[in-house]
Amino acid sequence: MWLKPGNEAIYKEKHDHIWPEMLSLMKQRGIRNYSIYRHGLILFAYLEHEEPMPHDESPDPIMLRWWKMMEPYMVCNPDGSPRQDPVEEMFHAD
Repeated sequence: MWLKPGNEAIYKEKHDHIWPEMLSLMKQRGIRNYSIYRHGLILFAYLEHEEPMPHDESPDPIMLRWWKMMEPYMVCNPDGSPRQDPVEEMFHAD
């Protein structure tokens, strides 16, 4: 994911005060150990999920509200979701 220039501080602030209902939604959907890292304007998210995440599932209204709030600060798709590109795992060790 990518931030729009000049939005580094507001992005961090929004996540420092993430909505309790957003955290609850993530737990309900089996998401845990979720981290977002920033390098310049590039954001890299890591999360663990109990089951494969369905790609055809409609976004929850809470998620849609979060995306709408974050849209001014991030590069987004036409539906308001953050633009994401897949990454290739180059190395893994347990």
